[in-house]
Amino acid sequence: MTTDASPADRPARPEDDASAWDDLARPLPAWVPRAKLGIFVHWGAYSVPAWAEPSGALGAVPEQEWFAHNAYAEWYANTIRIPGSPAAAHHRETWGDAPYDDFLDAWTAERFDPAAWAALFAEAGASYVVPTTKHHDGIALWDAPGTGTRNTVHRGPRRDLVGDLAAAVRSAGMRFGVYYSGGLDWSTSSFGPHTTMAEVGSLRPVDAAYNCYALLHVRDLVARYAPDVLWNDIDWPDAGKRTGAWSLHELFRDFYAGNPDGVVNDRWGETHRDYRTSEYEHGTDVETGTDWEQCRGIGLSFGYNQVEDESVVLSGHQLATLLADVVSRGGRLLLNVGPTAAGEIPAIQQRSLRDLGRWTGVVGETLRAATRVDPAVARGEDEPWTRWLDTPDGLVALVDRTGRTPLAFHRDAADAAAAVVLSGRAVVDTTGGAVAVDVAGLDGGPAAVRLPWRRR
Repeated sequence: MTTDASPADRPARPEDDASAWDDLARPLPAWVPRAKLGIFVHWGAYSVPAWAEPSGALGAVPEQEWFAHNAYAEWYANTIRIPGSPAAAHHRETWGDAPYDDFLDAWTAERFDPAAWAALFAEAGASYVVPTTKHHDGIALWDAPGTGTRNTVHRGPRRDLVGDLAAAVRSAGMRFGVYYSGGLDWSTSSFGPHTTMAEVGSLRPVDAAYNCYALLHVRDLVARYAPDVLWNDIDWPDAGKRTGAWSLHELFRDFYAGNPDGVVNDRWGETHRDYRTSEYEHGTDVETGTDWEQCRGIGLSFGYNQVEDESVVLSGHQLATLLADVVSRGGRLLLNVGPTAAGEIPAIQQRSLRDLGRWTGVVGETLRAATRVDPAVARGEDEPWTRWLDTPDGLVALVDRTGRTPLAFHRDAADAAAAVVLSGRAVVDTTGGAVAVDVAGLDGGPAAVRLPWRRR
């Protein structure tokens, strides 16, 4: 199937009006605001070459440099097609002229232990897990309709990787979601490599044939695995952005009818969403209010990148500080792991997750119950690093430094004299009318101090 139509080829239609989606609007299911930490899993044939230039975070590298120096290992099939890119040179030196699909056959997943993965994710404090089911390379991790043998059931691992992980995640008490690349599928088109963000938006399959292909995939994922999250990426083929049969609107309607707890993200084009997403330092304008989720890897890549080391991989303490910051601003964190081709979570990532888990093991319930603090009550500061949470039991201060740190908050709101230290080796000092927390040691993440409410 070749679908090379671009968005400019399709005229606007009346059903594209935003009001056509209004009937899908609904409050977030109760589980979502409490799910402050999720685990993203990017696993694919790209885990065999497992290579990208660790150039920097998305949004921090100038766009004119990003694509040729892409830090995402899961974009390997695109980056090696860009003349002069370091990835192209690496591929030539390491793999010669081997076609990308050779990596599917070399991907064996012989050490994949879904129960061990799920136990690790739960230990880190995660509430939900979202694995890739088909990334931009078009390779499905289940026996997807229309893919023939180009999936992990018939080639490579020869397993239904999605089903195996879904069962393990639910057995460990977490929610399960699915990632699907509806916007890009390099296997169904003959476009050249993407070298700009504009090309990502314009050089993508948008026609009715690809819409049907993608809809059948997502409907099959829903029917087989009953996910609580549909996490689409990039966009959706324009031919499906409408109401009626074989439409995105119909997909959402049926998904909600079958699972009232289900939610969808915001990467379906200008159609419908339950929440907004940002990615590393890209798209952070959506990080306001609530109902947003930041996604990023533990390092600079989502897919496993053998080049990454401690210089770019966040430690457990850094992950705890990141999570605290995101939650304090009203968001959730979808933190990615990139397994090896054999099916192991790299040791460096495991270490960071386990260290994070020691902190969330103490403050996890506080985070789950937290909402954003009214700025009139307290405001976070970067120097010294302080964040605030609104919880049912009190105002919670998070302090990420040792020594004495003044706490600035509205005194009528909370009682510092009755403060309780939740994490960290710290004491609260209220002498002389000022309030400060004196931290002797940080136990894996920011010290947490709860100040009971005076009034609500």
